[in-house]
Amino acid sequence: MCGIYGITSVDREFIKNYIDVCKHRGPDGSDIWNDNKVTLGHNLLSIMGEPSKARQPWLTDKGNVLVYNGEIFNYYELLKKYSAFKPKTQCDTELLAWGLDNFGIKFLESLDSMHGFAYYDVANQKLILSRDHAGVKPVFYAEIKEGIVFGSEIKGMLDKVPGARKLDKLAHSTFHYASVNPLRNTFFNNIKKLLPGETIVYDIFNKKITNTYREYIKSTRDRKFNSVEFKQQVQDAVKRCSIGDKKIGLFLSGGMDSSMIANELKNINGEVNSFTNNFYPDPNTKEEDYNSDAKYAGQLAKAAGYNHQDVQITPDIYQAYWDKSIYSLEQIIRSPSTPANIYTNEVMRKHNIKITMAGDLGDELLCGYPRHRRVAADQKIKTWKDLCRYFVLGGKPAIKVNKNLIPKEEVLDEFIKTFSDVMWDEQDKLNSFCLLELVTVCPEDFLNRNDKFGMAYSMEGRYPLASKTFMQYCMAIPSTEKFSKFQLKNMSRKAYKDHLPDYIINKTKTGWTAPMAYWMERNPKLKDFYVATTGKEMMHKLNQKAGKRASVDMMWATWFKLFGVKNY
Repeated sequence: MCGIYGITSVDREFIKNYIDVCKHRGPDGSDIWNDNKVTLGHNLLSIMGEPSKARQPWLTDKGNVLVYNGEIFNYYELLKKYSAFKPKTQCDTELLAWGLDNFGIKFLESLDSMHGFAYYDVANQKLILSRDHAGVKPVFYAEIKEGIVFGSEIKGMLDKVPGARKLDKLAHSTFHYASVNPLRNTFFNNIKKLLPGETIVYDIFNKKITNTYREYIKSTRDRKFNSVEFKQQVQDAVKRCSIGDKKIGLFLSGGMDSSMIANELKNINGEVNSFTNNFYPDPNTKEEDYNSDAKYAGQLAKAAGYNHQDVQITPDIYQAYWDKSIYSLEQIIRSPSTPANIYTNEVMRKHNIKITMAGDLGDELLCGYPRHRRVAADQKIKTWKDLCRYFVLGGKPAIKVNKNLIPKEEVLDEFIKTFSDVMWDEQDKLNSFCLLELVTVCPEDFLNRNDKFGMAYSMEGRYPLASKTFMQYCMAIPSTEKFSKFQLKNMSRKAYKDHLPDYIINKTKTGWTAPMAYWMERNPKLKDFYVATTGKEMMHKLNQKAGKRASVDMMWATWFKLFGVKNY
């Protein structure tokens, strides 16, 4: 895992500073390349092969230049497929460079990868920027007077982009209505992001984006569920994500997704190093047992013989890691757990973990939320526009920091223009809804958080259920096989009923967030921290919902402060 940076001008000093700001993304080396048109930089986190042989920017056999962040999980399959490729290293960067040299963008269709890269076609003066199908790896960019500037994180380009330290009105409005901002606009004005599966071609001479390509996973419904086949697909996905010789750490939640990944990881590697958040003081309230997942995870780990670490999260830790979590995240998400999540990453790194693994995307692929039943039953959803309306306007609005929002119908129109109806399956609207979640909520919430927090400690995050092969397999099965009136996630429960204990198989879906309201009620120090951060007195009854509102309120205040952003 690495960091990539670039600008279409000769500016080595800017790229050097960008590399320094994001040095956490690659402690194994950095380098800069430039000609008279483009400057490219790279931080290296070496996972496979010798670091000295994986240095980037990478000069291709045809004289082009590549900076790349990611992993090609079907690397060994591609070696067999492309016999003309004669590798000189064990580095997948070499394969990607060769493929782009010889096949261009079409080569991406053969990849099962997570990636963010920039490929400079020197002869044709084109810069190609690309992000993987699931949006695991981020790529941010901005069009400026010099042409285009891009990178793996935003913080290093802020001073290069005019007007960037101003809240983007569209991003804020979208987040307010949908509680997530999946559009190209980031919260930083004039800075955009590549969408999941998106590749753009930038004409350096004319200073404009000339082509945009998008790869989508689609609902095909051409396969029936088979328990043995499903388990094999999970096993294959975990095996692909286990490449390399670095120590793997698993986020074990006590739910189905991480539990089945742990099961396969144990079969493949012979060991599982698992880590679970545990909130203390134990907030077992009438509302929710906040540590129920941790208890199930610990029980499973002990029974299965995992090397398990219970990571205790206290109000003091929560407060101490608050600013670092927001600075690393670079955006606002509707979750009170950000400090807990980044602290767990720190603990994992102290245990010599270099690769992390998690069960993210399982609920969206396999219908794991109660809302999936509601979508399936909603007779008002008959078109793609209806589905988008439900997604954007069907939830509870988040906190707004400015009264002057873009009208909700205009936001909806922009959303529909951004996300193609090729994901719409009129025979299976629930599969379509799941696909929409996979390119909106998942990359903006789970995947962005995990990338930023893992890379803050120089660790590579991998997500077996986000592999292209597994996603395509799941979307080939009708949603009617994924849930019933009485049970969600039927496929994983049926496939693993003889491999996981009943308390995992029969466990109902629960939320797992930091008990901010519970702690604030009992910890004056944390309550004072909220007041000091926001400048507000607590206006809400301290319950679970109020805790989430309070965390979003604090995020906005902290984000404005840390990045020096002004309101629009």
